[in-house]
Amino acid sequence: MSECIFCKIASGEVPSEKLYEDDDLFVIRDINPLAPVHLLVIPKKHIPTLLDLTDEDMPLMEKIVKVAREMAKKEGVAERGFKFVINVNEEGGQRVFHLHCHILGGKKFD
Repeated sequence: MSECIFCKIASGEVPSEKLYEDDDLFVIRDINPLAPVHLLVIPKKHIPTLLDLTDEDMPLMEKIVKVAREMAKKEGVAERGFKFVINVNEEGGQRVFHLHCHILGGKKFD
């Protein structure tokens, strides 16, 4: 975990503008946005992929979904629509192996 960029952001070792933070997770803007609104919802607990979630992690996933919903509203993309994406493993597009969810909005997706 010492090399994980999201763990470093969570601990404050790497500074980042957090749009939301609580004891369990935080939200930041993606540094390489694929849409006008591109947020990352990141749990502080290091979980490498969606496949590594345990039954005990399910309340955390519920919280991630709730925060994503609220952030989409706050960013003004909820009414028009947005994508909520979790990339899993390399072929699924995952580049940072610390579970995180993408909120993408502000444009029409085909």
